[in-house]
Amino acid sequence: MEMAEGSRRSLLPSFLYSPSSASCNPAIDRILGRSLPSPAAAAEANGASAAPFVVAQAPKESGKIEMYSPAFYAACTAGGIASCGLTHTAVTPLDLVKCNMQIDPAKYKSISSGFGVLLKEQGARGFFKGWVPTLLGYSAQGACKFGFYEFFKKYYSDLAGPEFSSKYKTLIYLAGSASAEVIADIALCPFEAVKVRVQTQPGFARGLSDGLPKFVKSEGVGGLYKGIVPLWGRQIPYTMMKFASFETVVEMVYKYAIPVPKDQCSKPLQLGVSFAGGYIAGIFCAVVSHPADNLVSFLNNAKGATVGDAVQKLGVWGLFTRGLPLRIVMIGTLTGAQWGIYDAFKVMVGLPTTGGVAPAPAAEVPKLGAAA
Repeated sequence: MEMAEGSRRSLLPSFLYSPSSASCNPAIDRILGRSLPSPAAAAEANGASAAPFVVAQAPKESGKIEMYSPAFYAACTAGGIASCGLTHTAVTPLDLVKCNMQIDPAKYKSISSGFGVLLKEQGARGFFKGWVPTLLGYSAQGACKFGFYEFFKKYYSDLAGPEFSSKYKTLIYLAGSASAEVIADIALCPFEAVKVRVQTQPGFARGLSDGLPKFVKSEGVGGLYKGIVPLWGRQIPYTMMKFASFETVVEMVYKYAIPVPKDQCSKPLQLGVSFAGGYIAGIFCAVVSHPADNLVSFLNNAKGATVGDAVQKLGVWGLFTRGLPLRIVMIGTLTGAQWGIYDAFKVMVGLPTTGGVAPAPAAEVPKLGAAA
């Protein structure tokens, strides 16, 4: 029995259990499959009817998800699926026009004319071409992005210790989001490759079901990942800004703009803060990534063009500002919606919203805090 218990513990990080007692934390006991005796049974077994039983002190917590438990990370993963999958699928028409503008700028001269060309050639159904790989790909990305972010944020905080993790928390956010995005893009890349091919090559395939086998047949499995390095180059800095700025903005809102502590705010107010923090984070993301986005559009628009040509024609100011208002609205709304959906899901399952002043570890996980 002890060897079986030891094998279960060896598969989990040390902060998920207490080494001092196999029954000090009822939530972890249930997750690990350990039986939980009643207070009366424990007292009877010990021959001391008056002796108190530790688990009986917190029966009201039995229906909640333990923070930083496997169930917690599973809930964050599910929230990430809903957050990214739904939002990216909703903007499929805009993404479709944008991809075609970059591949064939002579035909798709602008967003408005691009929609007109699609409507004329493919009808209204054409606006959602490639929605299945978009939904599945960004659901997989969201699952890894949010789930692993929560894991790495806790993991790096534990490595740094209470003093350094509090002093350098922005570095924790940056490191956690970068680590999560590396994994998230590995999950996204194959779906993204098929999506772009379906959306930009007429007649290639109707969607994922026939597009994936055709893609693999022509380019092999490795071809699905030929765009992983550019994807990392675009997404990792974007995600680092997205998460770090969100955490910072939300903390500042609760610290300076709301006169009561976060845990005393209503859930609708907390979700409003999450959306606002996400929208502001989206603005930062749009500003940071906009020069690269303009470069991509310029290089795809002119055969043989170089980065130097783009800088010379657009100018440094033009790289940062050309088309920026539209991108701010699009990315700000998308990012705000993602954080709103993610935190709404967390609230629905009984978890606190992301960001703000975290509760003291002793109050959050009294037994596990001593073990850490």
